[in-house]
Amino acid sequence: MKKTGSLIAACLLVMMLFAGVANAHVTVLPNETAQNKYEVFTVRVPNEKEIATVKVEVRFPAGVTVSRFEPKAGWKYDLTKDASGKITSVIWTATGEGLGATEFGDFKMSGKVEKDAKDLSWKAYQTYKDNSVVEWVGAEGSDKPASVTKVKAAAAGADSHGHDTGAAPAEEAGSTGSESKLPLYLSIAAVVLGALSLLVSLTRKAK
Repeated sequence: MKKTGSLIAACLLVMMLFAGVANAHVTVLPNETAQNKYEVFTVRVPNEKEIATVKVEVRFPAGVTVSRFEPKAGWKYDLTKDASGKITSVIWTATGEGLGATEFGDFKMSGKVEKDAKDLSWKAYQTYKDNSVVEWVGAEGSDKPASVTKVKAAAAGADSHGHDTGAAPAEEAGSTGSESKLPLYLSIAAVVLGALSLLVSLTRKAK
């Protein structure tokens, strides 16, 4: 029984560590939005090292026009624009200590999702105090994936501010959250099944 208990504890520890790693990405929220809608986006930056995060750059994908930024204490921001004057990226730089080893920060910005927008892939670059840079630009499922905001078609009757002028069907309104979290649920299920398989294998060997 002691051996079995130890094995269970080890499996749970592995699962917890995996969950921590899986969620320790620079992400842009919400996970899902709609075409032709004004949206507030939150860039969530977890610190992954023992040294501070001191700079965060986010490059804006085609299909969205970002125009406003919420001030954040301890940070300043600089904007990059193209020849037409459109903002193409933002760089937040710490004016103080930055984000410590056990900290995360939320950086807010707002803009409009274009009426013909596809899924938005946000490339982010996280700089640490030692000048090392982690590039969150990879494909989904990679070690350093870019955050993706899924874009659905504008709701029938919605105006340019994303306000629904009619009642949406109940089943449609209730489906958004579960669909956006489906990949996470599948990942958790895969980890649990893997851990259980490992537990059964180790238990048989212990006998």
